[in-house]
Amino acid sequence: MTTATQAYTITVFTEDQTGLLSRVVGIFNRRNINIDSLTTSASSDESIHRFTIVVQVSHDMVEKLIAQLDKQVDVLKAFYYEEKDIVFQEIALYKVPTEAFNNGSTVEQIIRKHNARVLLIEKEFVVIEKTGHESETGALLQELKTYGIYEFVRSGRVAIVKPMERLNNYLQELAAKETV
Repeated sequence: MTTATQAYTITVFTEDQTGLLSRVVGIFNRRNINIDSLTTSASSDESIHRFTIVVQVSHDMVEKLIAQLDKQVDVLKAFYYEEKDIVFQEIALYKVPTEAFNNGSTVEQIIRKHNARVLLIEKEFVVIEKTGHESETGALLQELKTYGIYEFVRSGRVAIVKPMERLNNYLQELAAKETV
């Protein structure tokens, strides 16, 4: 049995209930598993809420996590994916001093090179936005550090599954069983 760890993206579909976030995170805490990224949002069905969670665990552990999540009363279904099975992005915001732009076009060239964009220009600072994978947002951060960073924030991962969303299939199967 292999215990090698890798990144898994877990999607948990739930009813939108108060206190559910605490219960979902508690499952990871009890197993002493660090959550690398956690994003919550609405799903394609307005009555269903979606958690997107990234963890570094073994295959056995991710299967145990999914089984534990599925046992929760308000959880409709949980799935896990390897990175090859999803399309994912993060968004990062960088607040840099306006004076960084006074040194010619160097910072402008860095922004273009990283396919980022300027969101806001104020007297004291400029806010830059970059969408991409963690390595891409991190690379821009490293280059901008030379010119000063007032603030940096990166969102959690948002992901779409490459095959058809399994929740839709699961809900259709449940509906078919109810009509029998």
